[in-house]
Amino acid sequence: MRLLSLTAAAVLAVTIAGCSTVDKAQACLESSKIVADTVAKIGSLANDPAAMEKALNDGAARLSDAADKAGNTTLNEALDDLSKSLEGLNVKDVNDAVDAAQKAATDGAAAAEKIARECT
Repeated sequence: MRLLSLTAAAVLAVTIAGCSTVDKAQACLESSKIVADTVAKIGSLANDPAAMEKALNDGAARLSDAADKAGNTTLNEALDDLSKSLEGLNVKDVNDAVDAAQKAATDGAAAAEKIARECT
């Protein structure tokens, strides 16, 4: 999970540096932060299935809300795709939680990459 935090920080730094307009820069910053925060929170709850289920639902809602406000098609798609991915995860036990954390990390990395490409 430490690697995930370092990756998220690197993506955030690249994203901020690459955005050209103020509105787009703000959308890039917010999108990257929401993805990083959501994935980090989910990853930290692998031993608590009930808390992870709540984090998945909260994260999906937050990502969906951010997607609606993004004002950029690519950012909207990246956030919306990750939101739908999290909504589709069902955590009933610790094994499901570990699988969900891995899926969230993988899909979060894909979303972060898409955001970084759009913002650089």
